[in-house]
Amino acid sequence: MRKKIGVAAISLAVAGISVVATGSATSHGYTDQPISRQKLCANGTVTNCGSIQWEPQSVEGPKGFPGAGPADGRICAGGNSQFAQLDEVRGGNWPATRVTGGQGYSFRWQFTASHATTDFKYYITRNGWDRTKPLTRAALDPQPFMTVSYNGARPSSTAVHQGTIPTQKTGKHIILSVWTVHDTANAFYACSDVQF
Repeated sequence: MRKKIGVAAISLAVAGISVVATGSATSHGYTDQPISRQKLCANGTVTNCGSIQWEPQSVEGPKGFPGAGPADGRICAGGNSQFAQLDEVRGGNWPATRVTGGQGYSFRWQFTASHATTDFKYYITRNGWDRTKPLTRAALDPQPFMTVSYNGARPSSTAVHQGTIPTQKTGKHIILSVWTVHDTANAFYACSDVQF
């Protein structure tokens, strides 16, 4: 009996250490409005996505974008090689959400668990960006078109940010959404393809 209790206690201790060691694993999310590449993969709308199809909430990488964060060409995957399919150009054929410059828009994040948050920032590609190459900082307008500060507060299971789609854009673009976690060294990244 004591041997069984001892084994159970050790198992629980190991499980507890695992949870502590992977604390960031409790804070995951993705955008579904406009729909992100990872959510398109999870929905099965886009195939051959690799493991992201089972965990669209896991595109986590270093925070501090654009000064730090994932390397150019690896931004949509948050710098995670296991999600490299999100950085693939796919001939410019990622499904795109139709938008109009200047329209009001509800940008929406879904969370599997919330986390203390610094802010959410939304960037868009500049006019003339090269759709035949993976996303780089040089392809983006240098400043976010919207920043929503949270100052360490936790969002609920769904966060909706009211904003305006940038004007003077035509054709296909990418909106990069960055959720900066307040109390870890990471942020979450989501690329959404849009068609003006």
